[in-house]
Amino acid sequence: MNKFNDFLENKVMGVAGRVASQRHLLALRDGMILTMPLVIIGSLFLILSNLPIPGYSDFMAGIFGDQWATKLSYPVGVTFDIMALIATFGIAYRLAQSYELDALTAGAISVSAFLLATPFQVGYTPEGQTEAIMVGGAIPTSLMGSRGLFVGMIIAMLSTEIYRWVVKKNFVIRLPDGVPPSVSKSFIALIPGFFVLTSVWVIRLIVEQTSFGSLHEVVGKVIGGPLGVLGGSLGGSIVAELVIVLLWVSGLHGANIVGGVMAPIWYGAMDENRIAFQNNEALPNIFTQQFFDNFINVGGSGATLALVICMILRARSKQMKQLGRLAAGPSLFNINEPIIFGMPVVLNPLLIIPFILAPVLAVITTYIGMSTGLVAKPAGIAVPWTMPPLLSGYLATGGKISGAFMQLFNIGMTFLIYYPFFGMWDKMKRKEEDQEFMDTEAGTDRPTNAVNL
Repeated sequence: MNKFNDFLENKVMGVAGRVASQRHLLALRDGMILTMPLVIIGSLFLILSNLPIPGYSDFMAGIFGDQWATKLSYPVGVTFDIMALIATFGIAYRLAQSYELDALTAGAISVSAFLLATPFQVGYTPEGQTEAIMVGGAIPTSLMGSRGLFVGMIIAMLSTEIYRWVVKKNFVIRLPDGVPPSVSKSFIALIPGFFVLTSVWVIRLIVEQTSFGSLHEVVGKVIGGPLGVLGGSLGGSIVAELVIVLLWVSGLHGANIVGGVMAPIWYGAMDENRIAFQNNEALPNIFTQQFFDNFINVGGSGATLALVICMILRARSKQMKQLGRLAAGPSLFNINEPIIFGMPVVLNPLLIIPFILAPVLAVITTYIGMSTGLVAKPAGIAVPWTMPPLLSGYLATGGKISGAFMQLFNIGMTFLIYYPFFGMWDKMKRKEEDQEFMDTEAGTDRPTNAVNL
C-alpha cells in the first residue's frame, strides 16, 4: 500500500497536476461552462413542449393555438443554436485573462474571427421542389451550435495567441495617458485584431481552394470525426471515466479536467439527440453529457451515493456514522467532496478499488440498457448535474420512467460493490476508536501518586 501511495503522490499527482493547471485546458473548461445557463434555460422550454401528460397538447393548443410547440421552441433555438458562439467568446476571454490581457477585447475579436471562418450560406428548399438552393448572406445557425464547437475552440485559442504575440511584441497603438481607458484599449486592439482577422481570412481563402470548402468541414472531418468516434463508443467512454476517477483519487478534479477535452463531443451528441427528440425521431446517441452526469456519477464522481447509503445503513464506527449524516445532503445533489476528502477516498488503496469499479460497471450496464431499448436514451435535455437521482433520470430521458429505474438499478449495483470494502474500512475505524477509548481509560485510571520517570 505504501508503494502504491508513493506512486500516486510522486508520479500520477505530478503529471495530473501539470495537466490540470494547463491554461488552455482551463480556458476550454470555463468557456464551455459559460454556455451551461443558456442550455439549461433552453432545456426547460424543451421539457414544457414535450411533457408526457395526457391531454397536455390539447390544453396548450387551446391557449396558444396549433403552433404552440413551435412557439415554445423559440427560446430553445436561441440557446442551443448559439452554443459555439458563446463558447468561442468564453474560451478566448478566459485564456486572455490567464495572460493578463484585455479579456473583453480578446473575446470580441475571437467571435469576429469565428464568424469570418464560417460561410454565410444556408440551404433553402422552395415549395414544390426537392433540392435545396444555397442562399448567401445568412448566418447558418447549424454552425453556431454544437456543430461549430470544435471550430470555435480552435479559433478562440488561435486568435488569443496571435493577440498575445502582437501585444508582447508591442505592435500596438498607445494613446497618451489623458485619453479615457476605454478609448485607449480600443486603439490598442486595432493592430492585434487586424493580425487575427487577416490570418483567419487567409486560412479561409486557402481552405476554399480545397475539396473541403470550409474550415468547419476540415475540423469536422480531421478532428471532430475521430474524437466523436472515441467519445461515442463504449470503449472510449470507459477510458474517459477511468481517467476521471484516477485523477480524483490523486486529489484532482477529474471531471473538470476530462470535461475540458470531452465536453464538445458530449455536448454535440446531446444536441443531436435534442434535435431528434424535437422532431419525434429516433435518438442517435447514447453517450452524452447527461449519460455521465445523471446515470453514471450518481452522488458525484465514483457513483458515491451508494457509499453514503452504506455509511448511513451499516456504519458501526462513530466517525463513519457522523460523516454519513453530514454527506447525505450534498451527495443527494451529486456533491461528494466531503466523502472524497473527508473519508478519505484520495490516496486510499482500499477505497480506490470500488471507486474505480463502480462507475465503470455503471457505464457498461447503462449502455446495455439503452442499446437494447430497455431504457430510453438521453433526450438532449440539459438536466443540471446537481438534480437528485430518479427525478434527473426521468427528465433526462424526456419523461420516461425507465430512466429513473436505470438510476435505481445503478445505485443498487454500486451499493453491492462498495459494501464489502466499506465494511473493511469501517471495521478498521471501529478498532481505532476502541483502542483510543482503551488508551483514554487507562490514562484516567492511573494512580494520582504515580511518578513519571
